[in-house]
Amino acid sequence: MEALLSELGSKLAERWVSLLVLPGVLYLVVVAVAGELGHGHPFDVPRLSERISEVAAHPATETAGGQVVVLGAVLAAAASVGIVARALGSVVERGWLAAEWRSWPRPLRALAARRVRSRRRRWTAAHDAWRRLRAEAARARALGRRLPAGERHAARRDMERVAPEFPDRPTWSGDRVHAAAVRVARDQRLDLATVWPHLWLVLPEESRVQLTTARQDLGRATALAAWALLYLPVAAWWWPALFAAAGLAVTARWRTRAAAGDYAALLEAAVRLHTLDLAQRLGFDVAGRLTPEQYLELDRLLETTPEPGPGER
Repeated sequence: MEALLSELGSKLAERWVSLLVLPGVLYLVVVAVAGELGHGHPFDVPRLSERISEVAAHPATETAGGQVVVLGAVLAAAASVGIVARALGSVVERGWLAAEWRSWPRPLRALAARRVRSRRRRWTAAHDAWRRLRAEAARARALGRRLPAGERHAARRDMERVAPEFPDRPTWSGDRVHAAAVRVARDQRLDLATVWPHLWLVLPEESRVQLTTARQDLGRATALAAWALLYLPVAAWWWPALFAAAGLAVTARWRTRAAAGDYAALLEAAVRLHTLDLAQRLGFDVAGRLTPEQYLELDRLLETTPEPGPGER
């Protein structure tokens, strides 16, 4: 038990340092450099070295006790900044995935609705082009001819560049996660939100680990956007901080799209691979694949219905 607790403590400390302290220390360093150099001397290394020497020669840092106090203060401040970044990252994630954009405050809701309408127009145009090219290819095959597939594949990529399915959210990442629910409902007649909590309990440990890792990757990607927002105000005192904010923002966008795609793909795959296991655990007599009627029965069985009102009893 002691070995287990020690191992658990070391892993927690490692995660605390990597997720909160190290990014927080780097942020504090940039803030300190910004306050010391400013816009007038953005790359004055000698001035910065002189200032570091003055701080190092301060009486408070010459004793072991003073050094411990300073180190503790820096770690506490870095951890606090890291906690703020994680909290802000959760807000960024909710906005980026935009699952509840229809309940946002009116100005944000209006902007999101306009964005959704624009994305739907672009997706519909690309989808129509793809269907037209696919129909032409089918007619050519019927006549014994074969059309080049490059243009057809390009049209499909244009469509998926907007959204994998008909857009419902103002962002690509949000629509990618939403597409998993759309495909499960269309292909298996299941409501993903209803089935998922029950399905999670019957998933193999390896599948759970992969899904958890993918979900954590998505959270870390959106946390980068939060750090970009924190670096942005620093540019008011030291303009090179703009490069840090811009680099983090671009990286966050790229990583969020990749993480959202991976997570949504794993969600969809888990439903397709393990719904049969869930049905058997619930007593369904299934020898092979579930039929459409059994999918509907499973969905109705798992759906939670509200208690009837006084007049309905």
